[in-house]
Amino acid sequence: MSKLRSPQELEALRATCCAPGAGGRACLSVCAGSGCTASGAQEVLQSLRRELERQGLQDAVEVKSTGCHGFCEKGPVMVVWPEKLFYNGVGPRDAGPIVASVTDGKRPVERLLYKDPVTGVRIVHEHEVPFYKRQQRILFGNNGQIDPRDIRDYVRVGGYAALAKALTVLSPVEVVDEILQSGLRGRGGGGFPTGVKWRALRANPVLPHYLICNADEGDPGAFMDRSLLEGNPQSVIEGMVIGAYALGASEGFIYVRAEYPLAVENLRAALTQAEKYGLLGDDILGSGRSFRITLVQGAGAFVCGEETALIASIEGKVGEPHPRPPYPVQKGLWGKPTIINNVKTWASVPVIVSRGAGWYASIGTARSKGTMVFSLVGKINNTGLAEVPMGITLREMIYEIGGGLPKGKTLKAIQIGGPSGGCIPASLIDLPIDYEALTEAGSMMGSGGIVVMDEDTCMVDVARYFMEFLEEESCGKCFPCREGTQRLRAILTRISRGKGTEADLDLLEDAGWMVKETSLCGLGQTAANPVLSTLRYFRDEYLTHIREKRCPAKVCKELIVYRIEPTLCDGCHACVRMCSSEAILGEKGQPHAIDSAKCIKCGACLEVCQPDAVLVS
Repeated sequence: MSKLRSPQELEALRATCCAPGAGGRACLSVCAGSGCTASGAQEVLQSLRRELERQGLQDAVEVKSTGCHGFCEKGPVMVVWPEKLFYNGVGPRDAGPIVASVTDGKRPVERLLYKDPVTGVRIVHEHEVPFYKRQQRILFGNNGQIDPRDIRDYVRVGGYAALAKALTVLSPVEVVDEILQSGLRGRGGGGFPTGVKWRALRANPVLPHYLICNADEGDPGAFMDRSLLEGNPQSVIEGMVIGAYALGASEGFIYVRAEYPLAVENLRAALTQAEKYGLLGDDILGSGRSFRITLVQGAGAFVCGEETALIASIEGKVGEPHPRPPYPVQKGLWGKPTIINNVKTWASVPVIVSRGAGWYASIGTARSKGTMVFSLVGKINNTGLAEVPMGITLREMIYEIGGGLPKGKTLKAIQIGGPSGGCIPASLIDLPIDYEALTEAGSMMGSGGIVVMDEDTCMVDVARYFMEFLEEESCGKCFPCREGTQRLRAILTRISRGKGTEADLDLLEDAGWMVKETSLCGLGQTAANPVLSTLRYFRDEYLTHIREKRCPAKVCKELIVYRIEPTLCDGCHACVRMCSSEAILGEKGQPHAIDSAKCIKCGACLEVCQPDAVLVS
């Protein structure tokens, strides 16, 4: 394929790209994102291809490897086109029945269809599955139907039409105005209006201007950016090329974690193809404009998610934050004006340019526009990725999309915004998910990670865990964050061991506000959120640890005791075999007992005891 020299040639290429299932040809679209790959997606793909070759049907049925479909809990998942049949929990052994179904009357393989846990009814189509029903998949909608390593698939679904529109219909100023009027806010955590940032850069006469995509996603349990880069990297590239046109930039960088090998691999392929087709590099679509993107791999430092630390890392320096002002739009990469936007922010740009600012602004709330992609993890039935309009409530997210909590457990708290996010109690379940509401509740949007916690979660332990993470990831440059996180973690550890005092609660609050108000960068300024929010909503749980030397959730090891109820114990010896500290006494066939002096409280006996004779108090 020769380089595309005009928007007309782009449209001519688009006309030759066939949709999955076009012309009656069946297409088996298998999720090959990291989640489904870990569950055996590659083996499924291989089995399908072998079965088609065995039957001589490889030309009649297409097998497509796609990005993440979002429903990670049920992986591997796939869609059969053109009927849009949705299969979940697919394994290599299912290849034969699946191939037979598409060649013999197109009857679905019923056992692979999603089964509604409430009604017991098998659901045929993806969009009818409750997990997807409440979603509005603007950014992730194409993940399940395009091959991320084939640019023609992206072109087929409208890819680079927004770029062509920008180059031929809109002036650079008009592009900036569209982003401004859309109400798009940074999707990386801060929530700063993207158009305001762009307008400031455009007004800066100092040249050159640089663009950066921040793909340094370091929040535990967050995988939204990774999945978008794995499944639809061209959307991010197109957003950056449009940004380059609007902001007068000729060079950009994508800073991605080296721990994301599939994202890196697919992104490299996408960059190569975009340049080959004349959509990146010199004379883009015959416009005379040039823009190049360099891929930079980060070493996994959490602090490099902060924009000034990220800039330092790209420059080959230690990834440490720097005081602001000056802001990157004033003085950024190599001292030049720089725009830094998140993966999801850049991917939103083509959508806005294509459909218009008014359309985008009609989604969401008055001050939080568009959609947001969230990761659902923790104590929830439907783990995965969900893209929803801003303003959806926590109740809708957890119970209608997330399917509620496993084993009928009671919701206790929701942590939003990554390790620096706050813990919101179940009593605020009807809180709308937008920037202002979350901030007021003591949390933040962050990158979009949602961790669901049930009745068995200890909030003191949760705060201690996140402070331990943040202490370790602190760059150590500024005193408040370096020393403050250590102090907070030490106090929380003392309380979790039953050695805390009520005075410690005052110390936690004082130290937390000190860290929040005096740290150098945004990461330090939000580091105390887990502590301050749990103190705000779960103070009674702290007091129980202090006054009664008891952990209500039975999590803090030094405050719990394991014992065996002799009337329930059948003497099977399973716990004896599992106990690494040899703390369980008793002959086989006779009731056992636990030597508290030897017990390390690992919980192994609890897991293997069939009669549920092991009790925790």
